[in-house]
Amino acid sequence: MIRNLPLCLFFLVVSTFLFSQTPQSRKPVRENKSSLSARAGAFIDVNAPAYTETTYNIEKLVKDVLISSGTNTCVTPNVSNVKITPNHAVGDADRAWGYFNKAATNFPFKDGIILSTGFARKAGNSYENFTLSDVNGGGTDADLAQVIGVQESRLNDAVLLEFDFVPTTTQIKFNYLIASEEYTGSFPCNFADAFAILLRPTSGGPYVNMAVLPNSAGPVSITNIHPAIPGVCGAVNEQYFAGYNTANVETNFNGRTIPLTATATVTAGQQYHFKMVIADYSDHSYDSAVFLEGGSFNIGVELLDPSGAQLPSDINVCDNVPQVITASVSDPNLVYQWFHNGTLVPGATTNTITATQPGTYTIEVSVPGNPCPGKASIEIHGGFTPQANDATLLLCTTPDITTFDLQAVKPSISTTPGAVFKFYENQADAIAQNNNYIQNLLQYNGNDGQILYVVVSNGGFCSKTIELKLLKEATPTAKLKSSKIKICPGEAVTLTAEGGDTYLWSNFSGTGNMQTVTLYQTTTFTVYAIGTKGCKSLNPAVIRIEVTPEITSPLTDVEMCIGDIVTLDAGAGPGYKYLWSTGATTQKINVDQWGIYSVEIDNGICKKVFPVKVMGAAKPFVTAVDYESSKKTLTIIAENPPMNNTPSSLEYSIDNGITWQQSNIFSNLLDNTNYTILIRRVGTHCVGTFDFFTLQITNIITPNNDGINDVLDLTALGQFKNFTGSVYDRYGVEIYRFSKDNPIWDGSVGGKRLPTATYWYKFNFEYPKSKTQMNWSGWIMLKNRE
Repeated sequence: MIRNLPLCLFFLVVSTFLFSQTPQSRKPVRENKSSLSARAGAFIDVNAPAYTETTYNIEKLVKDVLISSGTNTCVTPNVSNVKITPNHAVGDADRAWGYFNKAATNFPFKDGIILSTGFARKAGNSYENFTLSDVNGGGTDADLAQVIGVQESRLNDAVLLEFDFVPTTTQIKFNYLIASEEYTGSFPCNFADAFAILLRPTSGGPYVNMAVLPNSAGPVSITNIHPAIPGVCGAVNEQYFAGYNTANVETNFNGRTIPLTATATVTAGQQYHFKMVIADYSDHSYDSAVFLEGGSFNIGVELLDPSGAQLPSDINVCDNVPQVITASVSDPNLVYQWFHNGTLVPGATTNTITATQPGTYTIEVSVPGNPCPGKASIEIHGGFTPQANDATLLLCTTPDITTFDLQAVKPSISTTPGAVFKFYENQADAIAQNNNYIQNLLQYNGNDGQILYVVVSNGGFCSKTIELKLLKEATPTAKLKSSKIKICPGEAVTLTAEGGDTYLWSNFSGTGNMQTVTLYQTTTFTVYAIGTKGCKSLNPAVIRIEVTPEITSPLTDVEMCIGDIVTLDAGAGPGYKYLWSTGATTQKINVDQWGIYSVEIDNGICKKVFPVKVMGAAKPFVTAVDYESSKKTLTIIAENPPMNNTPSSLEYSIDNGITWQQSNIFSNLLDNTNYTILIRRVGTHCVGTFDFFTLQITNIITPNNDGINDVLDLTALGQFKNFTGSVYDRYGVEIYRFSKDNPIWDGSVGGKRLPTATYWYKFNFEYPKSKTQMNWSGWIMLKNRE
């Protein structure tokens, strides 16, 4: 960077640089008091009377402030030969060491030990008018000079803190930072105020510097940690520079490093000598100090989590989740033993244990031959997490209900007895579990779709956070209409619901808005309207479908004969109107023709058609006759088939219907005369006919040509259709056959007279009107005289 400067400027810079190397080249610079440095609480407290630790001598500060386990009686005897150089008394106001406390500032360490190349008290407390520039009586230090690579004579105001200790762990560490007035102008480029932490076994050997930057970045000194100085030098390890002392005043130094950690690997049970030293470089004008964090120096046992982080003194564990606890000491030459609530845990003889129940877990790490083991304890507070699930809360708004009742949703979130609920609007608040939770659970004015975060706990530290989704919609109003209000039995109606997204029917399954149903009786239907998000109408819609009484008619099929007239009665009913297939509109009609008739009955709501058949009636018919030829009397036996399920009587006529009689007996009939008998159902035109021939046959014939009974003459039967007949001998042999052309038998066969004997005859014919087939048979005596 210097090569780029003009030549004159180069010589000016070089001369200034060379001149500045002598102690006399720098003088304290007055610093102006600012509003920041004037405000209350701007500075840390150093050796302030308000703190008991201010009265501690150096040994007590090391044991009870610097060392985390300093109150452990088995650890503090392992620290010995504590000394400070220069050895200022506790009561010396201008001592170079002492106790600091962050007070009200944002200083990164709560408290600890300060070692200063000037007067320790001027590091804080209040604003100082001049740079510190104090001579603390300290000298140089060869070990520090060797570490930072300078001449021993160039170091001034060195402060040394030394002690011996026996670690019970394989690693020691502590936190620190340095602050300096050298963080001014171009001084960080040249003035190597430095700090070293030197460690070596007391049995001998070289020192190892623990105060080195990560990744082999060198020692901790002003010239090795600073930002770029424009025109003079570039930045060196700037990531470890915390900044200049402006916005956060905190100390009277001009800048400081970030907190750094010094670590070293040691052998447990072996004694070590520890030496911390800080010194000014080249002059006494600008002071520096190291701040050692209280409690960060650990030479005992630490308990670590699986990631290697140090565990606090107690932890909260829910649901007996196994906790792997590991002691920081891992050395096969050490003896380990774990205790649970003071009781030895059998078999727990390594540096790791898995805790499965609450209580205090303690490990003792012993160095063989050392009766005082290193100890570390952790208390596990146990508890159980309530069961909890994400939930949804639906608010169905009405003019009177506009806010959510969060209390009502608790059973939906968790049914664990004794569960404690806190509702948060912001997830960050729920995670922090702060007091920004909703107070009025009964009337929360939330929004549709809003997510609340509910912390469900056991009243202690075990909790689960779930999401509660708020839904809001107006309570629907159900409406219901029907395609008809009054219907006929068996008629279908369509019901249509309105007002919702889905519907809850009391009479049907399904959630649609339409239902079709066939009814046979008056029925009331109800339906609730369900909103898109599930809100149900407060009241159902109701509709009553009236089914009118069924239209009935007494009409039945009837029978009649041609010429008759029957009355068809459709029957009476409320509001009945009629329309017959004949066009008639009366309740009754008279018909005289066979056929199918129908009537439509309309009661003003329903219409129903009733068909009726008018059929031909069965006519009476003769089933038997009894003719007494000697008395010339004919008795008719007739069948009267039922008609329309109505009983009736018969009447008879033998003179072709001129006269009718109730009696079925006719007398004084003529022989060999064809009679047509009429049988009529009384009061109707239902007439059956029966033909009867009053056949008169002489049972004896004497074919002697005397004109008396000479032949069997059936000529009268020839007028009938299908006339046939035969004469048989006693053996059944046909000896003569009658026909229309040969109706007479003279007692011979082929012109030859037959012997006297009894012969049988039979003949049949069909009556022309009734189509009845008549069959006659009998015997006849033939007497032939030789």
